Amino acid sequence: MINVNWNYPTAVRVGAGRVAELPELCWEKGMNNPLLVTDAGLATLPMTTQIQTLCEQAGVSIGLFSNVKSNPTGSNIEQGIEEYRRGHHDGVIALGGGSALDVGKSIAVIAQQQCSLWDLEDEGDNWRRADASKIAPLIALPTTAGTGSEVGRAAVIVNEEQHRKVIIFHPDMMPGNVILDPQLSVGLPPKLTAATGMDALSHNLEAYCSPSYHPMAQGIAVEGIRLVKDYLPQVVADGTDIEARTQMLVASCMGATAFQRGLGGMHALAHPLGAIYDAHHGMLNAVLMPYVMAINYSAVREPIARLASYLGLEADFDAFMQWLLDLRHQIGIPHTLDALIPDADRLGEIGEMAVRDSSAATNPIQHGAAEYAEIARRAFYGEL
Repeated sequence: MINVNWNYPTAVRVGAGRVAELPELCWEKGMNNPLLVTDAGLATLPMTTQIQTLCEQAGVSIGLFSNVKSNPTGSNIEQGIEEYRRGHHDGVIALGGGSALDVGKSIAVIAQQQCSLWDLEDEGDNWRRADASKIAPLIALPTTAGTGSEVGRAAVIVNEEQHRKVIIFHPDMMPGNVILDPQLSVGLPPKLTAATGMDALSHNLEAYCSPSYHPMAQGIAVEGIRLVKDYLPQVVADGTDIEARTQMLVASCMGATAFQRGLGGMHALAHPLGAIYDAHHGMLNAVLMPYVMAINYSAVREPIARLASYLGLEADFDAFMQWLLDLRHQIGIPHTLDALIPDADRLGEIGEMAVRDSSAATNPIQHGAAEYAEIARRAFYGEL
């Protein structure tokens, strides 16, 4: 039975049932009236009522905001800030998958600032526009094992006017405390368990393949990929497996820690595809994954061979790709993008957006807009 405390990259409590420690964390953070941020689906589930009751019985008043889209928007953040200010809240508890966590983080960062959300787009030193002393305390409780947003210093938010996903960044955006309680993810359906698990794999894998020099992040990514290999098929098959749920939460957390090294073409394409078609981010990464790996072959062949050896596979790129394709088939991931988007009419535009996405900067090979459009086209028609 896993029951440990970590302080890297932030304070993380790992173990089944540890959500019961939430009131204690609120007291430690000086939060007497936090705003609980989650999505509309989770807001109606018993776990949310349990969390509210836990806090209220411990003398912690708690509000609720749940207007969060699967691809969260600037409007979601604005409404959350209004609720935060109206309720005179003094901190944020973010409960849910990456969408709810990103909205909770954004509210905590922006609610008391003079600058706007878009002022903190992850370019240059934009983050300095925010007053760090006015960032609200934040506790994160992930219910999916995918984005790892609970240990991330950024949030991905759709700018509706520009029809693009924007990465919002501040070094103090990372939650001060995280609870990885596998019991919170037990109810996740197999399809979403598979999609979010592949998102965790995409973070670890793109971080591992990034050309940036960060050996610690690269080492974390290797073990994160092994955990996905060992536990994702298991948890898709049996969602009540607490050990597998725990290990996938850890793999997700590791992926977001590792991608301090950078991401790559999967995310560069998934961001505009998600913004335009409102498709699930994890599923987009899952479908795009082998197509991006194939186009990056010349740059990643050797590191992927080393990774394959660590995973217990034959030490070459082809063995890794075969494992990846087999995994996707086993857990029900579509092979082509046409399962997620209606047509290929806007792939040229997608390519132009991808090359401008910040994730493209750390792809192992620098592709142009036409090349990104071609990757998307191949993924749409299944030309691997």
